[in-house]
Amino acid sequence: MSDRREFLKGAGLLGLASWSGALPSAAQPEEEFAADRRSEPRPDSIVLENAEMRLEIGPSGTARSLIHRATGQECLAPDVEVPMFTLTQDRPYDNELQLAYPAEVTAFPAVAVKQQGDLLIVEFDVVGYSATIGVKITDAYIAFRLQKLTYHGYTSLRTKRKTPVDETLFIQLAVRKRKNLGEWLNVIWDEDVAVNLLATDPYARIRAKERQGYYLFQAGTDNEVQLEDVGAALITTTTPHLLDRIARVEEDYELPQGVKSRRSREYGYSYYEASTITPEDAARHIRYAKQCGLRAMDVYYLAFASSAGHFPWRPEYPRGMDDLKKVVAQIKDAGILPGVHIHYNKAHKQDAYVTPKPDPRLNLVESFSLAESIDAAATAIPVEENPRLCTLDDERRILRIQNELVTYERYTTTPPYQFENCKRGALGTQASSHEISSRVGLLDVDTWPVFVRFTQNTGIQDEVAGRLRDIYEQAGFEFVYYDGAEDVPPPYWYTVSRAQWIVSQKLQPQPLFAEGACKSHFSWHILTRGNAFDVFRPEMMKAATQAYPAAEIVRADKDFTRINFGWIGYWAPGKDTIGTQPDMLEYVTSRAAAWDCPIAMQSDLHAMDAHPRTADNLEVIRRWEKARAQKWLTEEQKKSLRNLEQEHILLVDERGQFVLVPCEQIQNVAGADAPARAFLFEYLGSTWVAYWHTSGEAALQIALPAGQMTLMMELGKPLPVKESGQRTRLPLGERRFVQFHNITRQEVMTAFRNAAILSA
Repeated sequence: MSDRREFLKGAGLLGLASWSGALPSAAQPEEEFAADRRSEPRPDSIVLENAEMRLEIGPSGTARSLIHRATGQECLAPDVEVPMFTLTQDRPYDNELQLAYPAEVTAFPAVAVKQQGDLLIVEFDVVGYSATIGVKITDAYIAFRLQKLTYHGYTSLRTKRKTPVDETLFIQLAVRKRKNLGEWLNVIWDEDVAVNLLATDPYARIRAKERQGYYLFQAGTDNEVQLEDVGAALITTTTPHLLDRIARVEEDYELPQGVKSRRSREYGYSYYEASTITPEDAARHIRYAKQCGLRAMDVYYLAFASSAGHFPWRPEYPRGMDDLKKVVAQIKDAGILPGVHIHYNKAHKQDAYVTPKPDPRLNLVESFSLAESIDAAATAIPVEENPRLCTLDDERRILRIQNELVTYERYTTTPPYQFENCKRGALGTQASSHEISSRVGLLDVDTWPVFVRFTQNTGIQDEVAGRLRDIYEQAGFEFVYYDGAEDVPPPYWYTVSRAQWIVSQKLQPQPLFAEGACKSHFSWHILTRGNAFDVFRPEMMKAATQAYPAAEIVRADKDFTRINFGWIGYWAPGKDTIGTQPDMLEYVTSRAAAWDCPIAMQSDLHAMDAHPRTADNLEVIRRWEKARAQKWLTEEQKKSLRNLEQEHILLVDERGQFVLVPCEQIQNVAGADAPARAFLFEYLGSTWVAYWHTSGEAALQIALPAGQMTLMMELGKPLPVKESGQRTRLPLGERRFVQFHNITRQEVMTAFRNAAILSA
């Protein structure tokens, strides 16, 4: 169902070291969370409790109280009464109700609730329904399951038919605001207490709606997905124990093990994205990955398959699976964790699902009736319905009529309706005649636009998941990137995670971690490392890091989840770009390290081979990967790295130890931003500069005497320089360091800006 629906009308850590740094949304006064002063629940209440919480439900179906027992804190908003259970109809369907109420989405609250053993029987008298909700109480959570809805609306006054239910809420709580809301996991928490409403299956719609001073935590069902036999778990615990409680839910309900993944050693591994790897060049990719210090490698499926859907082998893999096994074995033998990057919920236009005979399970976004019979040569397709909502995007204007695909250029939006300038037998299908009233559908082509999306209420997703299982298991992959996760039809809260879940269930052993391009609540158990953002050109890399991953991690951290600060593209210098430079990689990898996050670098063997600074670039990544692996950064250093305006450089001193210092770019070295690039920092009581040539080799002449500087490639190992009077000639190529003695910061900056670049 669409978000137009409102379930209620007028419803009016530092304690976790690996998740430190979550930012508060708004601090709440401490007195608001003082221990509850009521000693006992009211006598007419239903009380559900375990060792950690006590939930009190009033006889009319309102949640009166949710107490965290260890602290005595009341977790519900004071003086707010909302129904804990509602039934929603798109409009009142009962004859008398539709006469009395307008044809609008209407929510009917419960009027009574009673407990019968481990069941709650909830009455909705106005619409003549009762709900049976199973309750399971454990020491980790209290689970609710909407088992069935029973219609009692018959009357002796007149014959009545059973009316439908479109949505339900089987849990609704007005949970008080705390410092952090994890909107993906659906948890609200501070340093002391966490309240989490968690789906126990993919069919529960979980969400939090913000109100003044509280959030409406909701678990509901949708008739478009599944109305009954749907569940959710309520967790109220001390915050450091939250992941333990979620792990128990995952174990009890056989969910993907999101907590175990987040706690695994491999969870922090960055990866090298091998997008074009073949049996012939695998060794070169592996060499670059090891040079970066990257501990995982992600193989893009189009390296070995020519299309998504059926995944036929590319010519570069003449022995098929044997060749892929060989590539993966080489990766493993190098001590690198192998993973696979997949498109899983759509097929390429050239795939056998699309041509020469389109599969009927390909998704259609609009549907029409043929207004007249047409022959195989017709270039206008007349339809009964107005096509005004159909796309006019290039390469997405594709109709399906039975087994034929047809492209169109435009359509009319006044009668007679028709698609015009059509080309018949598109994408290798066969043009043919079609009878009047034949169904015409607009094919759901993605926005690239090279794929056609699958429906998610047929078996096609399971069919494709079976092929991916065979690839994953036989090749020996151990983690997954679910790309194109947004490419599903609505309702998105369900279909986004449903497609991932169907694939995930088939993968054995379960991926050590997974990332993906789009997430919904249930995906928290599957996409355990959040997401990567698409690549940005070198000139935009720092700004894009600030705008996207650095902003996203503040949100994801509240969901107890790390993200990928990649993907990092790799460019050699050329006429259109300065190319990827060490300071750019230093910026991205240092911001990732600030949040204990990995990165991913997309491979380009040609660019890596051609770039004169590849060794320097990869050394930057290697240092930061090693620093993260060794957990070298202190909490104070991480905090400093979260200042996005201040750049840093990670040095290796003469003892081989890391040193982190803030730095500042010297703009316009020798009067321009290229080919020289330089960064100034303070270290050991002196001013230093890290500098290099962006695209080759030359010399840099600066107006300072050689006696007042020490040149180094590695700290502690001086190199000779050429002096000519008050000028010094420095080699300009690989990244080097200069320590200045008794020269001010401003004098150094001026000298570099006024320097001259000479031929080597």
